[in-house]
Amino acid sequence: MSIRILANDGIDAAGKSILQASGIEVVTDKHPQEALPVILQDFDGILVRSATTVRRELIDACPRLQLIGRAGVGMDNIDVSYAREKGIRVINTPEASSQSVAELVMAHLFTLARGLHDSNRNMPDCASKEQFNTFKKAYSSGFELKGKTLGIVGFGNIGQAVARMGLGLGMNIMPFKLKARDVKIEIDFFKTMSNANLVLTMQCVPFERLLAESDFITLHVPFPKGAPPILARREFSQMKKGVVIVNTARGGAVNEVDLLEALYNGTVSGAGLDVFDGEPQIREELRRHPNVSLTPHIGGSTLEAQERIGIEIAHKIVSFFEEREAVTA
Repeated sequence: MSIRILANDGIDAAGKSILQASGIEVVTDKHPQEALPVILQDFDGILVRSATTVRRELIDACPRLQLIGRAGVGMDNIDVSYAREKGIRVINTPEASSQSVAELVMAHLFTLARGLHDSNRNMPDCASKEQFNTFKKAYSSGFELKGKTLGIVGFGNIGQAVARMGLGLGMNIMPFKLKARDVKIEIDFFKTMSNANLVLTMQCVPFERLLAESDFITLHVPFPKGAPPILARREFSQMKKGVVIVNTARGGAVNEVDLLEALYNGTVSGAGLDVFDGEPQIREELRRHPNVSLTPHIGGSTLEAQERIGIEIAHKIVSFFEEREAVTA
């Protein structure tokens, strides 16, 4: 029996080529969620991004299913434990999108530091010298990132990529990671005398210290559905006045009502949001707030990241079925 994979949310051409070269049939037709219990009867595996969910009801309905792949980092749209209990391999691509997500974090930081999001809303109406001077005055109170403290909640692949960029800008890095007190990161743009990459050991700090001392806080942690927010009113009350918040992790990780309150009372001077509670719906107050920079969940959505994701997950799929074939041979 030939191996068939449904890439329901698509796969980069490079990854598809790797699978096909290994004799695996890849179907990229997009099927609605409700049709999958029937469609997947003819497939050995399914690849998803964030649009398609693979819950236990779907797993139970598809006895042929041997593999579930998530083209990305977070797997909150998959019942991972249940799938593994049923003997189904679940894989993801934890490293492939790290650079892209980290660059988006820095884009939000630069944007909020210089008011680019708001000036771009208003500058199209600039039609006179008087208006130009008014806008110039309004957007001349920006600040530099150098010398500021960047608190990173979650210090895995993405958090460490953010740290490298922050160090390159001269920022003070303050990481927090559960079950870890120090993490070694490799800085590939700082070469030593032997032309080797610089390796730094970074000590993780208590969460309360990160909240109290950070000028910027960025989230990079998994966030299971139904979990309590990581940042809510209690956490905002412990922060330095004027802090900037960036969330490219998951909607719900930041309590949006409490965030708006913190924006209005000045505790938070700006927020960069790529993910939202109730996505794709976005609260109107967040959409309209002049100190909020918005992107539509595009953290890992660069051409380079999608190619790396496709290649990484394709190699993992090929290895899985080769291993399974060797065991059953």
